[in-house]
Amino acid sequence: MPLQPRTLGTALHESLTLHSALCRREAGAFQKAIQTGDDVVVACTQETRLFTELAQQTDKAVSVIKFVNIRETGGWSKDAAQASPKIAALLALAHLPDAEPVPTVTYTSAGRLLIIGELEAAERAAELLSDALDVTLFSLGAGRSGGAQERRYPVLAGQIGQLTGWLGAFELNWTRSNPIDLDLCTRCNACLSACPEGAIGFDYQIDANLCQSHRACVKACGAAGAIDFNRPPESLSEKFDLVLDLRAAPAFVQHALPQGYFRWDGQDSRTLLQLRSLVGEFEKPKFFNYKQKICAHSRNETTGCSACIDVCSALAISSEKSRQQIKVNPNLCIGCGACTTVCPTGAISYAYPRPAEQGAKIKTLLSTYAKAGGRNAALLLHSQEAGVRLLGELGRKARLDATIHGVPARVLPIGLFHTASTGIELWLSSIAYGASQVWVLMTGEEAPQYREAVRGQMAVAQAVLTGLGYPGEHFRILEAANAPDLARLDAELQAAPAQGVALAAGFAVQADKRATLELALDHLVAQSSVRPDVIDLPATGSPLGGLAINKDACTLCLSCVSACPASALLDNPESLQLKFIEKNCVQCGLCVTTCPENALALLPQFKVTPQRKEAVVLNAMQPYACIRCSRPFGTLKAIEAMLGKLAGHAMFQGAAADRLKMCGDCRVIDIYSAKNEAKISDIR
Repeated sequence: MPLQPRTLGTALHESLTLHSALCRREAGAFQKAIQTGDDVVVACTQETRLFTELAQQTDKAVSVIKFVNIRETGGWSKDAAQASPKIAALLALAHLPDAEPVPTVTYTSAGRLLIIGELEAAERAAELLSDALDVTLFSLGAGRSGGAQERRYPVLAGQIGQLTGWLGAFELNWTRSNPIDLDLCTRCNACLSACPEGAIGFDYQIDANLCQSHRACVKACGAAGAIDFNRPPESLSEKFDLVLDLRAAPAFVQHALPQGYFRWDGQDSRTLLQLRSLVGEFEKPKFFNYKQKICAHSRNETTGCSACIDVCSALAISSEKSRQQIKVNPNLCIGCGACTTVCPTGAISYAYPRPAEQGAKIKTLLSTYAKAGGRNAALLLHSQEAGVRLLGELGRKARLDATIHGVPARVLPIGLFHTASTGIELWLSSIAYGASQVWVLMTGEEAPQYREAVRGQMAVAQAVLTGLGYPGEHFRILEAANAPDLARLDAELQAAPAQGVALAAGFAVQADKRATLELALDHLVAQSSVRPDVIDLPATGSPLGGLAINKDACTLCLSCVSACPASALLDNPESLQLKFIEKNCVQCGLCVTTCPENALALLPQFKVTPQRKEAVVLNAMQPYACIRCSRPFGTLKAIEAMLGKLAGHAMFQGAAADRLKMCGDCRVIDIYSAKNEAKISDIR
């Protein structure tokens, strides 16, 4: 890999010195650099541990040290000679400050472990953990050999009702109905010998299907008194910090299991090592921010958007329709960010890193690449663990295998905490910043609904670019789960560039999702070669669109205006009009579900004309004037419809029918001033 210090230094605005053995004979240069107090970027991740130890041993080492891989992802490919712009971009990315701290979520574990399974397997697992954890067993039968003679751990048994919670806060609810009380049982085995049906096993519980009620076991139990057939069923609950589940069917059905809950097949020792380490106090970032005011989930107990609830693989998001909002459990949230990707309004946003910080990374990467002479950049978003590992393996394979190309010089990798954490606003911003394509590398660790959600959002973004005349495929999901998939991944990375913008945008990503999306759309429209009036978008998942209205059905009741969370629908205080601003519409559907006349329908589209940002009149009507005071109090259409429906009703004839044509004040006056009607005060 031919490195060009002068070219790289020019792109980074600093003087660079090339080191080829910084972790060996040139280690002194590293030690000298970290004593300056300036941030130090080491362009190698191979010897991260060695550099860290060396820094700890160096006097007056006060610099912040960062590591970046320019070898497997940058130089180990068949076009390494053209990789200087990419390497400059990766180095510039490493120079950026770390993400700002955010509020944290705390877990406290005292090491109270519940093991659920057959007694034999549960005791075997307990032997490997009991020196570090406080173990309780929940017996689901004896297993092949049953429990040991010596009772070393508390044992629970019965019918499990529900297991809920997370690290440090699990709660088990179960029903105990067996005649044998395991707390009183001494495992003397007298009941096993006495039972003529063999209904008692080495789990020390009575099998009701085999028991013939001889009650010999009760007599054999004697002074211990552990067996009582008259004991009523008892509902119990107990709290634990950790759970090890040995059952084939897990206690939790969601893809992302709660932290502190583990399953074990009896083979993988890493699970037990993880359990042993989970004693103490732990923190994680609070990954999300939520603004109820702009949430499109519910209005007046009517459900609109439920995208975040549907996509969450941890079941951390639930509905609170009575409060017109969603509720996110921060202890269950795993920080995938899929909810922020599908949220059309930005009511729930990714907090670590913040959108502005993620946008700064993308902008720095692409602008440095272009400044160093790079062209047709493809942004490759990958996870920080499995994604990094696969790209490293691909780079090493390209070094040794002539048939493998490796990560191309135009492909710029950027690590994410989770590959579902970016959405349409950042992807389109990337294209506006000069990227040719945005690819997301998924490695099989993602929940299935994440893949579909990302694919759906990509379809919307691609429809916008295609409609604006940018040819090629700009967005794609690349899938590779392990080493055998590397050859296919290598072939996909060689895809031809798509057309991007001629002039890169200069705007910064905003904290508000819709604001960022609008900035990106404005730049893409300004740079486009095609200007259609309207671009049709996919019907599912589009955060952009218009509204169709059936004027014959609409009575202009304006219930849709009060339901709209984005101020896309407006009334006119001066006249009876329903106005609509398409730019504000998030396609949540609250107006459609709220409309009593079913007069509205969503139109997923992107209107390119300036009219999209203006308030246009969807419907207007003549007001209906009170027949007594002439003050307008409703729409002509609504009052006429009401009169038509009540025309045959006996209660609304004559004077009563006329009152329907009066405003609220005049109606009351007419009732109390009428001389030919009986009043309740006249009744004796």
